[in-house]
Amino acid sequence: MKFNNIKLFAVAILASMTAINCSDDDDNVTGPTGPNFTGTYIQEDQMGRPAINTVFVNDGMKDAFNTTIPSNMGAMFQSAFQTKLETLSPAYDPANPDDANALGFTAAQFTGVLATDVLTVSLDDPTTFFDGTNILTGRNLTDDVIDVELILIFGGEEGLSNPEFPGLVSDNVASNDKEFLTSFPYLASPW
Repeated sequence: MKFNNIKLFAVAILASMTAINCSDDDDNVTGPTGPNFTGTYIQEDQMGRPAINTVFVNDGMKDAFNTTIPSNMGAMFQSAFQTKLETLSPAYDPANPDDANALGFTAAQFTGVLATDVLTVSLDDPTTFFDGTNILTGRNLTDDVIDVELILIFGGEEGLSNPEFPGLVSDNVASNDKEFLTSFPYLASPW
């Protein structure tokens, strides 16, 4: 009985909306308008590399991080990122500053790269987030960015070949739930 009442209510709402929106006033015809870009815009979020902002930026510094220009980010946030990295990952021991990841980056070097949250692009190297050799030369849609970040944070010096913390180097999502398109815009169609 309740379901029938909900259906009747939904039909009544749709009918009233149709009556309100329909008009026989054909004299006032206007075409579609484009987006309105007037006003003042401010940057609300910075997410050049997925998960970096989410994991490494503490709540108290989210607004500052999101509005800082990239050329100032390293100086402002590298130290806080390093503290967070050394807290999160036993692969980086603060007592041993020479501990490195699969790229050979120490905690200070790695967080220096991470703190400047931009997606770099190389015109000369293969486009990849990290393919075992090339790092941050761009990003393919098929790059498993979260797994790469986990490997570099928890994998230690040997990365995926012999990770220090094997249970922490993958999100266990092997691929997209839909295939990418073979032509622009390449993204899979929505569900």
